[in-house]
Amino acid sequence: MAKHFTSVISNAFGKFASKAFPKPIQNVINKGYVSLMKLDMSEFKDPSQYPTLNALFTRSFVKERAIETDETALISPADSLITDYGKITEGKAYQIKGMSYDVDALLGDDYQGKAALLEGGDFINFYLSPKDYHRYHMPLDLKIKSLTHIPGKIYPVNMPLLRNKMNLFIENERVVIECKDHKGKMHFLVLVGALNVGKMVVTFEEKVKTNANIYYTSHYTFSDLSLKKGEMFGWFEMGSTIVILSEKESIQTEVAINQKVFFGQKIGKIF
Repeated sequence: MAKHFTSVISNAFGKFASKAFPKPIQNVINKGYVSLMKLDMSEFKDPSQYPTLNALFTRSFVKERAIETDETALISPADSLITDYGKITEGKAYQIKGMSYDVDALLGDDYQGKAALLEGGDFINFYLSPKDYHRYHMPLDLKIKSLTHIPGKIYPVNMPLLRNKMNLFIENERVVIECKDHKGKMHFLVLVGALNVGKMVVTFEEKVKTNANIYYTSHYTFSDLSLKKGEMFGWFEMGSTIVILSEKESIQTEVAINQKVFFGQKIGKIF
């Protein structure tokens, strides 16, 4: 099966971003990117300290960022833009206002019927731009039940495509993580690939290989895996989208469309 052109472009960019050039050249690349994207590097190392552009993309904090300590607080999993949020109604959620998609289709064959259990619950979309901190963290304490990697296309997830391309999240490659909270309520964390995302890394399952020559869905289950609120569980190697889907009466959102949020910031309440 021939690769979709979006995968070819992303693979080529990924190879460039992962290549360590001689230090003077790498410094020019890194500093040029920081300047072009207007990156705020105040929480990170100097751009010259990163051996590749990809290392700069996936940078970690020099000093751990403080997170909201209230145990009832739902926190943002990443530095990102809220592109939409709302209620899951008649099995539908929205990639952006006016562009609905089928939740069962987003979750894939391994989770057929789960959308019915999410009916009346909440969805939140977090868009990570190329200038954002690229790591993602747990928005609340969760027990990981399973994970499915669904290969797909890698269209951009920017505003023009969100507004104009139907089923963008469903067509794109994604990693679907099924979770339960302390009350047994169901949550899904969906990592959506995008153009130039070399990889979506999940630290607790190294077998997941995204943007690769894989054309079949992979499903993994976990018997005793729990992650704490704020715990890092992976990163995008560029920018992309995280979708949170939560069972009814498990969370209450406190966000607005086009609101800029930061990892650790309170964005709602946990029941």
